[in-house]
Amino acid sequence: MRLHYKLIIFISVLILLISGVFELVSQEMLQKNLKHEKGLKALAISQTVANIPEVREAFSSKNPSLVIQPIVEKIRKKVGAEFIVVGNKNEVRYSHPNPTLIGKKMVGGDNLTVLKGQEIVSESTGTLGPSLRGKSPIFDTKGNVIGVVSVGYLIEDIEQEANTFHKKLLKNSLMILGLGIAAAFFISFNIKKSIFGLEPKEIGRMYKEKHAILESIHEGIIAIDEYGEITVVNENAHKVLSIPNFIKLRGLKIEDVLHNSQLKEVVETGRPIYDLEFLINEKVVIINCIPILGIDSKIVGAVTTFREKSELNKLLNELSQIKAYSEGLRAQSHEYSNKLHTILGLIQLESYQEAIDLISKESNLTQNIIQFIMEEISDPVVAGLLLGKISLANELKVDFNIDYNSSFANVPNDINREDLITIIGNLLNNAFDAVLETSKSEKVVSLFLTDLGEDLVIEVEDNANGIPEELIEEIFQYGFTTKKQAKNSGIGLHLVQRLLHKLNGQITFHSNENGGTTFVVAIPKHLKGSDRNGEQ
Repeated sequence: MRLHYKLIIFISVLILLISGVFELVSQEMLQKNLKHEKGLKALAISQTVANIPEVREAFSSKNPSLVIQPIVEKIRKKVGAEFIVVGNKNEVRYSHPNPTLIGKKMVGGDNLTVLKGQEIVSESTGTLGPSLRGKSPIFDTKGNVIGVVSVGYLIEDIEQEANTFHKKLLKNSLMILGLGIAAAFFISFNIKKSIFGLEPKEIGRMYKEKHAILESIHEGIIAIDEYGEITVVNENAHKVLSIPNFIKLRGLKIEDVLHNSQLKEVVETGRPIYDLEFLINEKVVIINCIPILGIDSKIVGAVTTFREKSELNKLLNELSQIKAYSEGLRAQSHEYSNKLHTILGLIQLESYQEAIDLISKESNLTQNIIQFIMEEISDPVVAGLLLGKISLANELKVDFNIDYNSSFANVPNDINREDLITIIGNLLNNAFDAVLETSKSEKVVSLFLTDLGEDLVIEVEDNANGIPEELIEEIFQYGFTTKKQAKNSGIGLHLVQRLLHKLNGQITFHSNENGGTTFVVAIPKHLKGSDRNGEQ
């Protein structure tokens, strides 16, 4: 049976059960309260009659009933009592609704306590049938009990009055029951709509699948509702945020956990954000934020995925090497195509010696560079990076010089190669960008690498415009850039500085006489008692 049918049946049965119990309890309470009310009313009337001076004085006359009967009958009719009986201390009646019973003894057997001077409410059977009675003693001027006043209402009349109230209550209960069943249909329909017609088993399976998917994804994931409260967070989000798993983040405001988050903006505007570089706890991460759409395409929250950029370095570096090789091959293909045309022209002009000299020059230059890199830069990752940068420089028309005194063969294994090529690559990219923005005809970038001594030294020099003094303190700040129309810039030097902090290295720079800048990086080759790859 489907969920909405179960809900209709369950809610209807529940309302019916509650209504039935309410009817039984209310009927009993109504009859009990009505009896209590009638008893108090009968007692109050009996007290009033017992305190009437004419009634007390009539007890000393020869025929008390002649005085008492008219008085109490008049009162009985006004208050609606079934009977008002006045009797002496011997229980002989002086009044009764049935005049033929006057002078006869009172029945019911409940006058003993009253003749002792106490007022009572009792239920007993008299000449008119079962009744609820209020009884009060009549005192003379000396305080002696001289008689009894008994005021009664028939049980049958009380039950009939209770049934009249109960019928009205039952009518209202049936109306409430009908409304409750209608509400059951409404609630069931809305629940079905809210859960997209899914059954509990399907929801449970989807919850397990969602949990498994969230924990299997390497990215950190955080989702918020329309009020900015966290609704979903996975284990990798805890790792990136450096928050232990036992700290519950669900229910907290996103701004209390992820400062300067873009999630609230995505919820408010509905515009997604893709591939944005963000700084979390001094970690550069790549984030994506998209809105969550509910029923009727209304924005009900947002979800963000983020991952440390450093974790992507290996893949990014592999891709960058492929791209560099591709760009290099394209540049070399274009360059050598021009040179082949030149050689072809020399041969056609029968300038054979010039053609031979040109071929020898290009062959020696390429062979020398490759041979130098293979001999002095033994690490294939760093060597591949430099070959890619040589090709890129040729295409950009930048004179890229690698100092032939360089040596980078003795690089310790505990230095992460991805970190190393990120440092070298960012410094060279910045230098290329800097010289391309100058108006100088010669655009020169030089690189010197050495592993002699206790440090690895990387020196990158350019002949660009240099760094203005007022900006010297800002160049390592996250997001700072002097590039015109730059997108996602201002990360390179900040990332270099952060990686050097991890490697216990340092970076310095100074302006050159020709107006350019030289950056010098020093990374200790050996650290005692610490694992630099595990430091953050």
